[in-house]
Amino acid sequence: MAEVQGSKPEADKPETLKPDEPTTPIQELWTTAKAHSHPEVWGVTLADPASHIPSQIVLQKYLNANDGDVVKAQDQLTKTLDWRAKLQPLELIKKSYSKTKFEGLGYVTKYASSDEKTAQNDPETREIFTWNIYGGVKSIDETFGNLDEFIGWRVALMELAVQELSLPTATKPITASWDPYKIFQVHDYKSISFLRQSPAVKAASTETIKVFATAYPELLKEKFFVNVPAIMGFMYGVMKLFVAPKTIKKFHPMSNGGNLAKEFTETKVPGLGEKLPAEYGGKGVDLKDQGKEPLIE
Repeated sequence: MAEVQGSKPEADKPETLKPDEPTTPIQELWTTAKAHSHPEVWGVTLADPASHIPSQIVLQKYLNANDGDVVKAQDQLTKTLDWRAKLQPLELIKKSYSKTKFEGLGYVTKYASSDEKTAQNDPETREIFTWNIYGGVKSIDETFGNLDEFIGWRVALMELAVQELSLPTATKPITASWDPYKIFQVHDYKSISFLRQSPAVKAASTETIKVFATAYPELLKEKFFVNVPAIMGFMYGVMKLFVAPKTIKKFHPMSNGGNLAKEFTETKVPGLGEKLPAEYGGKGVDLKDQGKEPLIE
């Protein structure tokens, strides 16, 4: 069952850091960040979290991902900054990808319980989804054969989803227990029972899991693997090597993708399940009509 986003008790409301407060774990992370040559994470140009809520959100996520361990959070943040400096994910969004290799394989959708303007400012009134439609792969060798190209496309899809969170303009800080700035992910494995034999797919899966575990902490709300063939078990083995146990608990394999909409009947967004595409049990239009994907040549 997906998370239920409820209202937060008054006593646990997050508060903005005060500039005159003594050193905190967040400030220690800020010291690490400002010493790095690369200034950006997830579209946020990092600044003093005492007065910049978007930076507070980013840095708090690294603390949350490491259960408050500052040293581990600093290490992960540094690795993320190194990786973003090298790969330049924001530039990958502007790049066009091969129609033959990637068209129709990934989408981002946003569902709001109120008007668009309100949803833009209130993270609790919207839900962001990424969809990976691996059953649409036309050629395993072409789509997965060039590992760097595949990772570039996959990262571009994730960055499109992160953009929908509107982190650079966020006005609500988060805590260790309250964080609505997260994304649902759906991986559809319909008609790909042959993938187990492909070294290219295994390499792409392993690298994607490693990258996302390091560079996108605490952005996952729930992850649904739908139309999963039994032989896909090798992927779960890889995930356990690189993904934290508390994250693994958010993973939900489903043999029938048509039941996906039922998983969202109790979420905060009214009627969310009905808005999903009909193929997944909802009443919405197809993903190609309601979603956005990385630029295609």
